[in-house]
Amino acid sequence: MNFSIRHKTILSVCALMTLSVTNTNAQFSFSGQLRTRTEYRNGQGTLLKQGDAPALFTSQRTRISASYSGYRIKAFATLQDVRVWGQDASTINRTTNADLNGLMLHEAWGEFSLLDTSQTRLGKELALKVGRQELVYDDVRLLGNLDWLQQGRRHDMALLKWANNGWMLHGGVAYNQNREQKSGTAYNGVPTTYSAGTNGIGTDYKSLQFVYLGRKFPAGNFSLLAIKDDFSQYTTTPASGTVAATTTYSDATWSRVTAGAYVNAQVRKLGVKAEAYYQGGKYRDGRDLSATFYSLVLSYATTSRTTLLGGIDHSSGNNPGNTTGTSHRFDPLYGTPHKHWGYMDYFYVADGFGTGGLSDVYLKLRYKPLDRFTVTFDAHQFTSTSPIMGLDKVEMNNPSFGQEYDLIGYYTLTKQIGLEGGYCVFNATDAMAAAKNTTDPKKTATWAYLMVNLRF
Repeated sequence: MNFSIRHKTILSVCALMTLSVTNTNAQFSFSGQLRTRTEYRNGQGTLLKQGDAPALFTSQRTRISASYSGYRIKAFATLQDVRVWGQDASTINRTTNADLNGLMLHEAWGEFSLLDTSQTRLGKELALKVGRQELVYDDVRLLGNLDWLQQGRRHDMALLKWANNGWMLHGGVAYNQNREQKSGTAYNGVPTTYSAGTNGIGTDYKSLQFVYLGRKFPAGNFSLLAIKDDFSQYTTTPASGTVAATTTYSDATWSRVTAGAYVNAQVRKLGVKAEAYYQGGKYRDGRDLSATFYSLVLSYATTSRTTLLGGIDHSSGNNPGNTTGTSHRFDPLYGTPHKHWGYMDYFYVADGFGTGGLSDVYLKLRYKPLDRFTVTFDAHQFTSTSPIMGLDKVEMNNPSFGQEYDLIGYYTLTKQIGLEGGYCVFNATDAMAAAKNTTDPKKTATWAYLMVNLRF
């Protein structure tokens, strides 16, 4: 009897929800992703020492997403679990810590339009998006979702969006705190759920504001971007006797500003992409900052299935003795380094490569022998734009870091099933070993992976 009543109640609620959705033209949808990646690491990210054994493991990202779309409102949420096969005992619940990210909420945002449908049907937009969300702009140099990393990247923020006649203007504001507090706004930059930082950040920002202005043209697009991120000021009391060193954060902040322009144009078979940024203000440790970055890429479609690309990236950095003066190290902030500086992730990722700058001269080949199959081959020449102090304490002037070669294949079995694999080699130099602080290194590093991406 009780089961019958509950059964009828559930059916009635579902019927009412369905009726409500139908009457308001609202739409619910669910989607998901299961992505496994098996990696063989023999010097991925940093050089191994002689005698170090390669690593082999499989990581898995599982996402379940729900979206809602109604009259002048949208909502989206993604529940994400990231783990390595075998890190959990098969008979007990796991314990999540900073190194094992586990189950978390990757995205959860709501968006509502400030314009009526009579305006939005004309291509106009004025909307406010609030909550945890990904930021993806242009070639994800400074703002990207870092999708290659199984955990990805997201921001807790409010985003105001405007668009009209090919123009778009976005403005975002984020303000982070460790917890609810009775007084004060000090933030130590270390979230409680996982270790903060990629690109050598180490700590998360206390607040962030950015403005993006873009314009689409028949041949491409142009944009201007300005980002200000603020870090809590702190003082450090050195260790004394048996008392450990302590760091005390304050309500005040050091502010860093990054601004620049991006252009991407395609004229028949020739493509041109260029961008340049300046970084100033204060570094997160309070040092004065003055850094630059520029990039230029040319591409040419030799056939309908083959494209050649050549380009250069150049970022400024610090000299070995510059530890207290104005910092010239450019930080690519919250972008996706994996897309730009080699698939082996030697630069501007978690492992770091010191505080020097980087020059990357590269050639890339894109070949599509079949409609569902694409092969890419990239060759990079990496060079330091700053002197490097060698392991022998002898300064090397703008030395070569080495060469990287990446061979990657993509096969789309269906729209929901994707296969990807690659093999990469890095031929390193003494300068690379010094930048990575690796003594007696293996100078030839290799990395291979096979990834299965299922979307449903």
